[in-house]
Amino acid sequence: MRLLLINPRFPESFWSFKWAVDKVLPNKRTLNPPLGLATLAGLCPANWEVEIVDENIESIPLDPKADIIGICGMGIQFKRQEELLTFYRKRGHFVVAGGSYASLCPELYECLADSVVSGEAEYIWPEFCRDFEAGSPKKLYHETGTVNLKDSPVPRFDLLKLDKYQAVSLQFSRGCPFQCEFCDIIVMFGRIPRTKTMEQVGRELDLLRKLGVRNAFFVDDNLIGNKRQAKDLMAFLRGYQETHDHRFCFGTEASLNLAQDDELLELFRDAHFQWVFIGIESPDEASLRETKKLQNTRQDILASIRNIYSHGIEISAGMIIGFDNDTMETFEKQYQFVTASGIQAAMIGLLTAIPKTPLYERLKKDGRLITEASGQDNCKLGTNIMPKQMGYDEMVSGYRALHHRLLTHRNIADRIKNKIRYLTNPVDVPYYSWGERISIPWKLFVHGLRPGGIRAVYHFVRSIPFLRPKLIPLVIQDWIVGLSMRDYVDRHFVQEFEKTNQLTHDYVRSIEDAFQHDLQHGVLEVSLNQVKNAAANLSITIKGLMGHKFFIRAAHHLEKILQDTTSSITLHIEELHEGQIQHLNRLLKRLSRYGDRIRIAVNDKAKTVAVHIDSSVFHLVLKAS
Repeated sequence: MRLLLINPRFPESFWSFKWAVDKVLPNKRTLNPPLGLATLAGLCPANWEVEIVDENIESIPLDPKADIIGICGMGIQFKRQEELLTFYRKRGHFVVAGGSYASLCPELYECLADSVVSGEAEYIWPEFCRDFEAGSPKKLYHETGTVNLKDSPVPRFDLLKLDKYQAVSLQFSRGCPFQCEFCDIIVMFGRIPRTKTMEQVGRELDLLRKLGVRNAFFVDDNLIGNKRQAKDLMAFLRGYQETHDHRFCFGTEASLNLAQDDELLELFRDAHFQWVFIGIESPDEASLRETKKLQNTRQDILASIRNIYSHGIEISAGMIIGFDNDTMETFEKQYQFVTASGIQAAMIGLLTAIPKTPLYERLKKDGRLITEASGQDNCKLGTNIMPKQMGYDEMVSGYRALHHRLLTHRNIADRIKNKIRYLTNPVDVPYYSWGERISIPWKLFVHGLRPGGIRAVYHFVRSIPFLRPKLIPLVIQDWIVGLSMRDYVDRHFVQEFEKTNQLTHDYVRSIEDAFQHDLQHGVLEVSLNQVKNAAANLSITIKGLMGHKFFIRAAHHLEKILQDTTSSITLHIEELHEGQIQHLNRLLKRLSRYGDRIRIAVNDKAKTVAVHIDSSVFHLVLKAS
């Protein structure tokens, strides 16, 4: 059996760190690989041929030689997952849907896939494999029991292009003991943490070591959900690191009560955990109690953060605005807290109601859900709930303004200084070569600081702890994080779409003047689609033979639009000849850094000349013949 597993492209968000990946980090395409697909591959029969394609780093095959195509997806990937399932199914492939969103909402996939795998895969995926080999696969495989993680295989890391990722994912536990109202983790994995054995973790680390990995991320939703088991893991990792010359640098997710256990913090440091992501959500105790985040109310949050810093561990954080207790004053509270805490990667989102969570059910009952809104990405200028103590539009405006305040060069520097006042002796496991480590600060200066002018350079210099040189790599890292988030906000959190759309409209008139001859002869069509409170979309259709000068001039005009506005472009290629391919490729190469804002649709007539569009760079519109 030939199985193709696909991880769909993620739409850009804060979590993408696109600017950092594109401009600064050497030879990386994205942050983390699809651990779920690697685990699934490990559950397949030994005689199956398995291939994993991650569309975030490589283009999908349009005509794969596969008996089964399995496509995973989180909620934020659902639209692309739907496109891929529909495309491959119409082309005659047997398609299987899985992943966290199919586990949460399997009903959404009934008409999209031949089979749906809903829930943890350790038992139900081998069942599907047996059924498929017997010629009788079921429509739904739904795990309703409790999976013992001792039955989880070593993931097929060898099927992943690990050098393209910033860090490689592994997992120790599933489940979380807490009951945050907005969270879907306890819905899917329960409140009793289950863990792998130390021997399993060791086998995974052995394989990663052989594959040359140094930077690893435990993707557990709460690695310390069971503190006793977490301490056993840390003790094991400490010994493993000592045996293997401290090969790895680790990061993970944990709850804030980590700060209340100095023994555990020491073990984290000894195991060489460099950073931890913590769901802080709010500095307001009333909001925390409202959402049942009681574990964050047991000690002063700033004191907790500084205690973690004192053990040399960096913190990233999730923050939320939009709880029933929140008012417009909440934005100032969040600003003051994030600044004082020194947290650079503060992922502030608007409260979003995820299906099947207690929050979703409560707001649905109260009539406060916005059913037509997407609830899959809480880092956009919108959400699917109506706030209780502020207007929806003023909440969105306050959210936008908060990010613009936090991401000034001054505030980036202030946060760094507030952090390093408490962070001592950080873990430093170099996972880049010396050449790469030298190139990163230079790229930061060229692409990040120099464009910001003297002010940016001044704030960078004042944030450098010259008397504590061990902290300088951390300062550089924080500037990369801050400038990457600033770049995202500048491009996506636009204050007035009308102004940027008018600029696009002016550019379109220039395009129409430049290509008047082609437009009059019907070989080119140009139209501008505008929607209120959204970026405009420029649609260009190539319908006939175009000379090389067209592609050169078109590249200039389109690059100008993408550089100066927030508009997107849809390129329809209805007809293309062999001689035009190299010119089209040059056009696309020039526009590739804006690829997330470019949709490309190629019809069957054009496909006959072997047009290849890299779907990991551009949004390739899929149409099955």
